Amino acid sequence: MAAGGHRCHVCGFLHGDFAPWGDEGRTPSYVICECCGVEYGYEDSLAEGVARYRAEWLAKGAPWFDAGARPPGWSLARQLEGLPDLPAGIRAVR
Repeated sequence: MAAGGHRCHVCGFLHGDFAPWGDEGRTPSYVICECCGVEYGYEDSLAEGVARYRAEWLAKGAPWFDAGARPPGWSLARQLEGLPDLPAGIRAVR
């Protein structure tokens, strides 16, 4: 777990105790990220998918999937600084 909790590996959103890829990093939850809208285990099951989804999300201006979940004072730059390593369950592109 990252310092302070689990983060989305697409956008870096801090989920706290919720583990999008399970505590061991191998079991996707298939839940939608409140920030970038990625579905864990579907659009991010390959490293290439993570990179593609992140690039598309950023190109759109990094809109919140659930605008009501956006914390006051949110900073995209600070959030991206917290991007975690890819979980063990995500396969590298060969």
